[in-house]
Amino acid sequence: MNSDEIKAIFDQQASSYDERWAKTAPIRDALHFLLQAVLAELPSNARILCVGAGTGEEIGYLAERFPHWSFVAVEPSGAMLDVCRQKADKAGFISRCDFHEGYLDTLPAQEPFDAATCFLVSQFILERDARIGFFNSIATRLRPEGILASSDLASDVSSSQYSALLQTWLNMMLASDIPAAGVEQMRAAYAKDVAILPPAQIESIIREGGFDNPVGFYQAGLIHAWFSRRVAGLQRQ
Repeated sequence: MNSDEIKAIFDQQASSYDERWAKTAPIRDALHFLLQAVLAELPSNARILCVGAGTGEEIGYLAERFPHWSFVAVEPSGAMLDVCRQKADKAGFISRCDFHEGYLDTLPAQEPFDAATCFLVSQFILERDARIGFFNSIATRLRPEGILASSDLASDVSSSQYSALLQTWLNMMLASDIPAAGVEQMRAAYAKDVAILPPAQIESIIREGGFDNPVGFYQAGLIHAWFSRRVAGLQRQ
């Protein structure tokens, strides 16, 4: 599945996306709760880059708790970005947000960010070198030692543990009222359209992209999350 096909899927799902995933909110809420702690020492006027912002869940969470932070939401799906914008308007923090429809490489140059978030995005980049380049493109947008908080599906897909965990993960989706046909589509997508790698390999990719040793701070089912800092003397790859 190429990037245009992925974008089309998210365009179609945008209006019902939050409702569709509502019952999996405990997973997201726990991640955001820990994200707040990861970013707690940033300046009071921190600038946050949100790559693959989707409907803006992490932006809404952080904006409520850090009332002077500002955000740039980068999202290729215009429909998803419209939902993100509507949420920011309704919650009263839209003046602290900029919205960019497109991929990160099309975002105009601007002052370095203090931190970036990138949740469940890099897993759609199947080639290792391209995935490294993706993280490098985030790193070059950050100030020295700026923080990246990222998450992806991760596991050793050749192991028996993965088979058991995948079935548990899909059972959770069914219990969350995801239609059975949708769950089977996920199973198929995980096999060919998502680069599910062992956590150590993803950590290596993040390091090669321009960050120090990633620290795992969250794991729920197949989702793993890390934080890391931009290394000094970074060169764009």
